[in-house]
Amino acid sequence: MVTGYVDRILRVDLSARRTWTEPLPPEDVLRKYVGGTGLALHYLIQECPPSAKPSDPETPLIFMTGPLAGTRAPSSSNYVVVSLHYDIPYAIGAGFAHGFWAAFLKFAGYEGIIVTGASEEPVYLLIDDDKVELRDAAPYWGKGTRETERLIKRELDVDSVEMSVACIGQAGESMLPGAMIKNDRNHGAGKGSPGALMGAKKLKAIAVRGTGQVSVAEPKDFIETVTQWEDNLFVDSEDGKAPLGKLWHNGGMTRHHGVMSEQGITAGKNLLDPVWSRKFSEKYMDACAGWRVDPQPSYNCTIACSYDVRITSGQFAGTRVSLCGGGEPFEGAAAIFGVDEPGAALMMTDHFDDIGMESGFGGPILGMIYEAYEKGIITKEDTGGLELTWGNFEAAIEILDQMIERRGFGGKLAGGMKEAAAAIGGNAEDFLVHVKGAGINMHDWRPLWGPLFGQIIAGTGPAHQIEYPMLWQSKDAASEVPTEKVPSAQAQKIWEDCTGVCMFACQGVKDVVELAPRSVAQATGWSDFTSDEAMRVGERVVNMMRLAALSRGFKKEDDFDVSPRLMEGPTEGPAAGAPSMGPHLKRLLEKYYDQMGWDPETGIPRKETIERLDLEDVVNRLELGSAIK
Repeated sequence: MVTGYVDRILRVDLSARRTWTEPLPPEDVLRKYVGGTGLALHYLIQECPPSAKPSDPETPLIFMTGPLAGTRAPSSSNYVVVSLHYDIPYAIGAGFAHGFWAAFLKFAGYEGIIVTGASEEPVYLLIDDDKVELRDAAPYWGKGTRETERLIKRELDVDSVEMSVACIGQAGESMLPGAMIKNDRNHGAGKGSPGALMGAKKLKAIAVRGTGQVSVAEPKDFIETVTQWEDNLFVDSEDGKAPLGKLWHNGGMTRHHGVMSEQGITAGKNLLDPVWSRKFSEKYMDACAGWRVDPQPSYNCTIACSYDVRITSGQFAGTRVSLCGGGEPFEGAAAIFGVDEPGAALMMTDHFDDIGMESGFGGPILGMIYEAYEKGIITKEDTGGLELTWGNFEAAIEILDQMIERRGFGGKLAGGMKEAAAAIGGNAEDFLVHVKGAGINMHDWRPLWGPLFGQIIAGTGPAHQIEYPMLWQSKDAASEVPTEKVPSAQAQKIWEDCTGVCMFACQGVKDVVELAPRSVAQATGWSDFTSDEAMRVGERVVNMMRLAALSRGFKKEDDFDVSPRLMEGPTEGPAAGAPSMGPHLKRLLEKYYDQMGWDPETGIPRKETIERLDLEDVVNRLELGSAIK
């Protein structure tokens, strides 16, 4: 067995109510894809029927860790959930989460889980070292993610820190687009709507406890490398830029959300009012300064970007909420439809997490209908009496409940983002914030073309899929996005997603380009595994995403399926005057294609790219030979 990995994949057939294990793929396959996104995508391409739909029983739902997960590498807590994208018909979905679930899965002796089939009744999967069983989840069906986690641990009589529970809420049970998987309260995988796929399989939760450990090939050298990596987490770059982990250290979003507002990228009032958005950030930080903020680190994590807040004043005094580390959740859950009271914003964010809905999906729908209400496209008569005035969070909760129950006005919004816009009518889709019909990582990226372009080109639908510090530019340089850097920025991020380490332990971290590959080499025993090979892994996986999309009907024009609102330039606030990306998108995309080794006219990888990255087997498996020139 290659060290760094544990030696088994767990297979679950819910239709047959059967579980079994199998060995990991051969070493050459592991080295080609490493783990995480790469290895999961390898399995999906090999095993998913060509005509399958995301919610079909035979469609695999794959949970994968990586060779550094559960080790002494910094923030070695990452797992990815990969399947067909529930919201984008041609895309693969890949949602990431942190916490303790990945480490506990490896301690139990499993590198990943591949789930197929569908149960007739709600079940949950219990993994307790070698004990694996499907158990009745009927008592938990209809409950939120917070209560589900608590009750399963109570049923199993385990201490809260001994077991990690990944579960869905009511949004996943209802198979809503945007449904996510939550674990350890503060963490969740949302991209690709994996919660809806668990709901389709009637799989309520996966509870994991493990008592083993992860071995590495060269322990002494490995510890020296990961210690250096850890020491670099909070070191500024030579040009004075702080790595993301330093900014968000110990719940840093509660102190540094002004970094977003100062650049004009806080997503408030459906991106209509950057001045209001800046005030939102200030009020949020001021309120948190007077409340109790408790950082919540993931496994082996000194960054602790996630945090709990005990609200001690105002309407929601006495409420405890649990948030992950970015600003995207509360911008998407509250600011985007005008909630400016900090306690209400936190409560809305916690509500999204409890029902298991990604705020980057539900928030833009709310922002769209609130704007439509303001403009008279819909009225109180249309909404069944709900007043959708900016900031009315009580109405938003009712809308979300209606979406889950598929009733009333909210029931018309339950079919997906574009379907919701069509139900509203008029020109509502023009101000729906989306990329390819899916929710972005919710900031107002318009002033920063590098991160916005990264959302557009992401091979699994809009997601964090580039190394942002390489492309982070001021509004004055926005139209000069260094497109020559985009392929390497994307390859680096995707490679890091294959390791089992959180992105905040990588983005902007000094020497991570050398330290992460060296850590993998010392963990696995691949003494000649280099930074160049690591970047090829990332590039290979990016190309696999494109090939998988092509096999499911992707066309070049799909890359231009971007919200008109995102293609505008802000006219007010700190980023006023930043140019619009819209007129430049075609040029940027075709330059990106060419630099990727793809045909600029079609977006299809060239034959020499396929050969250089050793992807002929993938092309053959997906029956794309005639398309590759």
